[in-house]
Amino acid sequence: MTTTAPSRPSLTQRLRGVSGEVVKFGVVGLVGIFVNFGVSNAVLHLTGWAPVRCSVIGTAVAIAANYLGYRYWVYRDSDAASRRREITLFLIFSGVGMLIENGTVWFSTYTLGLTGSLAYNVSKAFGTGLGTLFRFFSYRTWVFKAIPELAEPAAETAAAEAPAAEAPAAEDGPAVIAQAERLLTTEGVQFAK
Repeated sequence: MTTTAPSRPSLTQRLRGVSGEVVKFGVVGLVGIFVNFGVSNAVLHLTGWAPVRCSVIGTAVAIAANYLGYRYWVYRDSDAASRRREITLFLIFSGVGMLIENGTVWFSTYTLGLTGSLAYNVSKAFGTGLGTLFRFFSYRTWVFKAIPELAEPAAETAAAEAPAAEAPAAEDGPAVIAQAERLLTTEGVQFAK
């Protein structure tokens, strides 16, 4: 039995595959930005608290809203077998994104001495952009992992190569199972036993 190694998709094909994900991620992100800026500015102007504290509150509320969008829309097809692991990683990476975002607010307020609504929102926007880049790559890489799919072309190739007249006998069951496991292993698909 000969097998062919699956060809890797070209860069253009990979970018096309990611483009829909990027658009959905962007929509959820925009909702999160409106929530983040709305909540943080409301808290800032209504309470008079420190800018970084208000920014952290807005970011925390946006993280909760974004999780719902990512889990149930953008990455709804991802492996949800270990929800505790997913939520833990989501919160860790969101926390790092929060530090990136609110670090820019802290830097502009306390290091550069820039105060006022415009300076606050510009520094928050800059930090949100940096945090979003970090979150996108960390969420898709570590948090919302895709479910491995069986490679249908490989199965079709194996079926086409097998002679039609040779049907496995009942006593050949273990051999057929071993052959199927080898095929799945070569395709990079692994199942828990």
